[in-house]
Amino acid sequence: MCRIFQIVKNVKSMKGMVQTMPASIVVGTQWGDEGKGKIIDIIASRADVVVRSQGGNNAGHTVVNNGETYKLHLIPSGILYKDTLCLIGAGVVLDPKDFIGELDSLGARGVSFDNLKVDPRAHVIMPWHITLDGLSEQFRGNSDIGTTKRGIGPTYMDKYERCGIRVYDLIHPEVFAEKARATGKLKNAIITKVYGGEELDIEAIIKEYTEYGKRIAKYVDDVSVIVYEAAKAGKQIMFEGAQATLLDIDFGTYPYVTSSHPVSAGVCVGTGVGPMIINDIIGVAKAYTTRVGKGPFPTELNNETGDLIRNRGGEFGTTTGRPRRTGWFDAVIVRHSVRVNGLSKLAVNKLDTLCGIGDLKICTAYKKPDGSIIKDFPPTLEELADCEPVYETFPGFDDDISGCRSFDELPELCKKYILKLEELCGCKIAMVGIGPDRSQILER
Repeated sequence: MCRIFQIVKNVKSMKGMVQTMPASIVVGTQWGDEGKGKIIDIIASRADVVVRSQGGNNAGHTVVNNGETYKLHLIPSGILYKDTLCLIGAGVVLDPKDFIGELDSLGARGVSFDNLKVDPRAHVIMPWHITLDGLSEQFRGNSDIGTTKRGIGPTYMDKYERCGIRVYDLIHPEVFAEKARATGKLKNAIITKVYGGEELDIEAIIKEYTEYGKRIAKYVDDVSVIVYEAAKAGKQIMFEGAQATLLDIDFGTYPYVTSSHPVSAGVCVGTGVGPMIINDIIGVAKAYTTRVGKGPFPTELNNETGDLIRNRGGEFGTTTGRPRRTGWFDAVIVRHSVRVNGLSKLAVNKLDTLCGIGDLKICTAYKKPDGSIIKDFPPTLEELADCEPVYETFPGFDDDISGCRSFDELPELCKKYILKLEELCGCKIAMVGIGPDRSQILER
């Protein structure tokens, strides 16, 4: 009995210790491009450590800081704050050429990288990954997934096939050359014999990428250990990811998804930390819905209203420049994200884009072909494709809200719209975005 009491005492002690480890996660709740960069930037400004947990340079965060616009693809948003430790976790796939390009571009603007670290376990995007990404999409024809052709999927494929090249390999030339020759030979056979593509010059690749490794070497460190020690020291940690919940490999609109886990649980896997250090999970949504690429989109607007939202909201990809598909706010999707991520709060961006649109519609449920109504997001693409949105119409607003500096200053119709979204999504809306600058976030 005494031993049981001692175990309980130890557990209580551990709970107390965990509560002193303030760590937050920022995730997208739709199909990406929700304006996570701005929310991440605000939270990063208050954080000691910012960690990127998954994805690659197929995504980007646009951050407006002190009137300047930064487009970040691999480097964590905390890099804009010189005292913030910025970490790239093992779950990220890293294109060394683009990574160095981003370093050079930001460095030319006076950004320091003294506090930047990359986990040696992160996998490296090689030229054959990019080539195979393009060839496989071409091979699929009209059934293509709509990838950014940056080699993300093929890199994750090699990771799970256990033939990938990691950052550790890249910064050790002899190890790298041996692995690159072995893997490169196999990839060339696939490129030429399966897809009919042109053979890659493996020796030239080894020479080029060895130089990249030399530049990256000084940034390499064990991110899992660094995050754990920071958590024990009570440092404020923020985890950022790429893409969003509806692009998750398991819980998104498969197969039109990314190759990793953008949901909150993916943070733990991608950085090597346990879930007990997390105490806040913030979901980011737009006041409407967008997506890029193929796949069902129940609330999509293929009309003048959709075009108006796209142009007003600047709905073109940060990385690719592709125009985004636009539609009304889908509460079914966001409820799915609230549940899957265990969200503690929501941030809703781009409310200002809806100014002057007229009456607004909110999707509250889906109608199936048999006439039945469902309120939970269906688990398969086929079911989703057959669903029609069930709308609730809400009065629009014409007021310019870009100058508001508190939630109470918003017109009544704006406040009612946000409160209705909060009710339908089942999650507190703690932040409302009314413009691109970080100062245009109203915190409740």
